[in-house]
Amino acid sequence: MASKSESKEPVNEQVIANMYGAMRSELNQIYSKITELEMEVSEHSLVINAIQPLDSSRRCYRMIGGVLVERTIKEVLPAVQRNKEGLEEVIARLNETLEKKKKEIVDFETKYKIRIKKSDSDAKDESNKKEGSAQGVLVGPASSSQ
Repeated sequence: MASKSESKEPVNEQVIANMYGAMRSELNQIYSKITELEMEVSEHSLVINAIQPLDSSRRCYRMIGGVLVERTIKEVLPAVQRNKEGLEEVIARLNETLEKKKKEIVDFETKYKIRIKKSDSDAKDESNKKEGSAQGVLVGPASSSQ
């Protein structure tokens, strides 16, 4: 029975590193999904702000499942508002998941004493960036073409 409980634990550094990499990858996927959904919420807000002051019987067009349909503002505005609220709920749930995943990663780092080291090439790149940012552009006098 002791062997079964030991099999759940990672056996070597490579397995631990792979698990850690997978966790970090999942964290990055959550970040990118949140960013994508926040952009959609922003687009929904722009649409709502644009059509709200208009006459509710005015025609407008909406893309539904890849098909452009003609509706009135009275029909479209509530649907867009519901979609925006739904997106905000999903973002809130993803943020909760993100916090749990961050805590899980911190616990994993602590348990296995994981430290992130910068490689030598990263350190050299940073020093080059510092030098490059201090450099200016030298421009000669404007030539007259008269």
